[in-house]
Amino acid sequence: MRAVVCEGAGGVEVLKIGEIADPTPAVDEVVIDVVAAGVNRADLLQRQGHYPPPPGAPGTLGLEVSGTISAVGAEVEGWSVGDECCALLAGGGYAEKVAVPAPQVMPVPDGVDLISAAALPEVVATVWSNVFMTAHLKEGETLLVHGGASGIGTMAIQLGVAHGARVLCTVGSTDKMEFCTRLGADVAINYKEAEWASVVNEATNKAGADVILDIIGAKYLQDNVKTLAYDGRLVVIGLQGGNKAELDLGRLMSRRGSITGTGLRVRSVEEKGRIIAEVVGHVWPLVAAKKVRPIVHRTFPLEAVAQAHESLEQSAQTGKVLLTL
Repeated sequence: MRAVVCEGAGGVEVLKIGEIADPTPAVDEVVIDVVAAGVNRADLLQRQGHYPPPPGAPGTLGLEVSGTISAVGAEVEGWSVGDECCALLAGGGYAEKVAVPAPQVMPVPDGVDLISAAALPEVVATVWSNVFMTAHLKEGETLLVHGGASGIGTMAIQLGVAHGARVLCTVGSTDKMEFCTRLGADVAINYKEAEWASVVNEATNKAGADVILDIIGAKYLQDNVKTLAYDGRLVVIGLQGGNKAELDLGRLMSRRGSITGTGLRVRSVEEKGRIIAEVVGHVWPLVAAKKVRPIVHRTFPLEAVAQAHESLEQSAQTGKVLLTL
């Protein structure tokens, strides 16, 4: 079958279309004929040689897909050949077929087309597991989302609003500010034109944010701690701004704050299965009710994978970038 393979590690020039063996399902897996695959920053890091797949995962790129089930393992229940689905992967999505543990497979939500469904698994699982299962965002609280126009950011804004939170976000342009406010963000801050921490404190009357979802890491750590509310929860899920910074423990303790660093890809199938079950139970009804929707910036054919990666590297997108097969 066709798949994207990396000839070494480096820039987009290492991405090639090659032939690899068709997968066969283990007893607890299904095989999906892929219609679309999400492109994520983790894919860029893996291509560059900085983020190897976990043990046992396919070496090819791709952490989420949508498509149709073409084979079912002997012990799998609830799925049949021909079922449309989307799935969270540990790797292997940039291919015509992929084998996936059944607990990581989800039905396509009502009202979502099969291609757009590929924009959901990674961002919804990331946001739900971090903002709600870990940080326990509550109605009436304030959520600060860094990278508000990203795939994760656009989903975090929508889910925060749907659960009655006040949402603030940081973005890199005026157009993205306007897009995020249309999604429901109460305040969108262009970090290139304003000190975002000062704007957050002003917008909250110095109360700060109850939950901060951060994709930046070290560069934002000090200001994140400064803008935490009492009993605030900072969840770091990315390191685009580095991985080492000084932490003002006095400030953190004075706010009774907590910091959690998490990752999704390396979690066990059992852990991912719990997250997926909550997503289907709590988020899919919001999608069906049109309170939450996948945001697709652009689709590229599989052969244009280099252009898809370049689009993400330039932070040119609003929402998700997808590959179609």
